Amino acid sequence: MWLSLILVAGSALVAPVSTKAHRRLRGSAISTSDRPPETDTASETADPLAVAGTFDLLAACLKAGLPMSASASAVAAFAPQPLSESLGRTAHLLALGADPSTAWDVVATEPATEALARMARRSARSGAALSSAIEELATQQRTDAEDCAVAASERAGVLISGPLGLCFLPAFVCLGIVPVVIGLAGGVLAGGLP
Repeated sequence: MWLSLILVAGSALVAPVSTKAHRRLRGSAISTSDRPPETDTASETADPLAVAGTFDLLAACLKAGLPMSASASAVAAFAPQPLSESLGRTAHLLALGADPSTAWDVVATEPATEALARMARRSARSGAALSSAIEELATQQRTDAEDCAVAASERAGVLISGPLGLCFLPAFVCLGIVPVVIGLAGGVLAGGLP
């Protein structure tokens, strides 16, 4: 048994490990300037709650009376990364006098802000107020994030039952069923059933 534990520990040290695991194992030995940039796809998608907060800020700016270009420019500084860049470019295009449908094409490429781009284009054509629609969009974004979190927690509860079953089933068989079968077999083999 000790030999198998030593072999498992040795293989863990020799096996190729991801750079994230190496960083975690080495702790603070790597300074922030030595760290390579993150290239995960998770870092490219915006946090849904941060996007909802950005929508709330945009709605507040519009309710305060700022024009759309100034509102988008002010909010872009505090938005999560993919949204920040696209909102900033849209704000600059709107400030330069570009057609709103063309300016909002940049934001339409982001999955989290596709609805915002549709609403802004519609508002530019019809002249309808956009702040209340953006507030509803923020509420919808939060609801979707909550639904995803609930689904992930329910999925985790289901996935944990497999390993627990694999651990408890052999123990139940060894401690619950085997002694009963041995006791019955001993009585049957010793002299039959009374």
